[in-house]
Amino acid sequence: MALILNIDTSTETAGIALSEDGKSLLLLQNNEQRDHASWLHTAVGKMMAETGHRLRDLHAVAVTSGPGSYTGLRVGMSAAKGFCYALGIPLITESTLKVMELAAREQAPGTDLFCPMIDARRMEVFTAVYRSDGVELMSPVAMIIDENSFSEYLNLHSMSFFGGGSYKCKPLLAATSAAFIEIKYDAGYLGILSFLRYLHREFTDTVYSEPAYTKEFYTHKGK
Repeated sequence: MALILNIDTSTETAGIALSEDGKSLLLLQNNEQRDHASWLHTAVGKMMAETGHRLRDLHAVAVTSGPGSYTGLRVGMSAAKGFCYALGIPLITESTLKVMELAAREQAPGTDLFCPMIDARRMEVFTAVYRSDGVELMSPVAMIIDENSFSEYLNLHSMSFFGGGSYKCKPLLAATSAAFIEIKYDAGYLGILSFLRYLHREFTDTVYSEPAYTKEFYTHKGK
């Protein structure tokens, strides 16, 4: 049995799921992006109390490593690393886009390729491309979308676009092979992927792990 705490604070909606062998026991969500940091630890305590488990019962902690909100990624990663340090258990990281892709495969089968998109401001998105069997064809990247984007795929395959960044791309990607779909994903899907990584002992070094920002992180210097 593998009891894993799954944390996703990478986008507007934060979520945690306690999963046992990949099956969610309880899922909690927060829709206020500015409150992710203050919400997270309280939510974990509530989750453990409601399920009757203790933190020391955990076998691993999983977190979405990005891409996504810079602040949100740091919130999730620092919390996950803290739990792993304190409890002496392994850390598992997973791409936010991979979690989204798994949800799409389950909710909208019947397409050749899946393309999750996270809004990265202006006409830029964080995106990747996956086959219908989950194999990654294009690694996560920050991309400025234009009318020629993904033409090498759209000329040969049906392709589903989804996620918060897909709406602004719809007017530009006019190929008949492009479909824009609605999917819902949560930390429960992270629980499925984290269990597979746990079985294969695909752990991340707790000391050196950091968010996968995908593009350079800028901060504003004070005057």
